[in-house]
Amino acid sequence: MAQTTIRKGPEPIRKKPKELPFPLNLYQSAIGRKWVMAVSGVVLLGFVLTHMIGNLHLYEGPLEIHEYAETLRNLGTDIVPRTWLLWGVRLLLIAAFVVHIHSAYTLKEMGRKANTRSNFTDGNKKYASSQDFIAANYASRTMRWTGPIILLYLFFHLADLTWGWFSKDWVLGDPYNNVVLSLGNIGVAVIYVVANIALAIHIYHGTWSLFQSLGINSPKINKSRRSIAKGLAGLILIGNLSFPIAVTVGLIDQDNCEAPCGITAYEAEKEAKE
Repeated sequence: MAQTTIRKGPEPIRKKPKELPFPLNLYQSAIGRKWVMAVSGVVLLGFVLTHMIGNLHLYEGPLEIHEYAETLRNLGTDIVPRTWLLWGVRLLLIAAFVVHIHSAYTLKEMGRKANTRSNFTDGNKKYASSQDFIAANYASRTMRWTGPIILLYLFFHLADLTWGWFSKDWVLGDPYNNVVLSLGNIGVAVIYVVANIALAIHIYHGTWSLFQSLGINSPKINKSRRSIAKGLAGLILIGNLSFPIAVTVGLIDQDNCEAPCGITAYEAEKEAKE
C-alpha cells in the first residue's frame, strides 16, 4: 500500500514592521525601550524626590509654602513670561510619564509573546510559568498593581489639591489651606498613605531595575544598587507619609498658625513689608 505524503503549505510571511528613522528606530527594539523606560523613570524619580523636599516647607508655615509655590511660578521670568518655564517642566513630566507607561506595557507584551512561543515549543507551559513566578521577587510581582495605583493616585492628587474638585473651601494658590483641608479628612489621609506605600515599592523595584536596563549590572555593585534603591524608596516614603500624619495629629493645622492663615498670611506680610 502506497504511503500518502501530505505536503505542508508555505509558512505565512509576516510583514516586518516599517523601520522608523533614527533615533526613533531605537524605540522599536526591546533594548531601546528599556533605555527609554529607565531614562523616563529617572526623570520621574527626580520629580518625586524634589516634590517631596519642596513640600517640607509645610512645616515652616503657610507663608513659606506659599512663597515656595510663588517661586516655582516665577521661574525664568527674566527670560520668559510667568509660569512658562513651570509649564515646560510639566509638559516634560507628562511626556516622561506617557513614554514610561507605554514602554513598560509594550515590554511586558513583548515578553509575554516571547514566553508564549517558548512554552509552545517546549510543550510545558505550566512548568515555565511556575519557574517564572518563583524567580520573580516580591517587588517585581507587585509592579503590575503598583503602577495602576500610582496612576489613579496621580489623578486623585491633581483633582484634590490642584483642581479643587472635592472641597468648596479649596482656594486657588493657597497650598497650606488646601493640604490641611484635604489631609484633615481621615479617608483622604488613608488614600495618601496606601498610595505612597505603593509608590515606594514601585520606586524600589524601578531603581533596582534601571541600573540593569542601562547596562550597569555586576556582582560587585549589586549590593550598592540595592542600598540605593532602598534608600531612595525609604526616604520618599517617610517624607510623603509625614504630611498626612502631621495633619492628622495637628502638627500642621490652621489653628497652629497666626491668623490670618494661608494666602492671606502671605498678603498680610507683604503689605507689612511695604
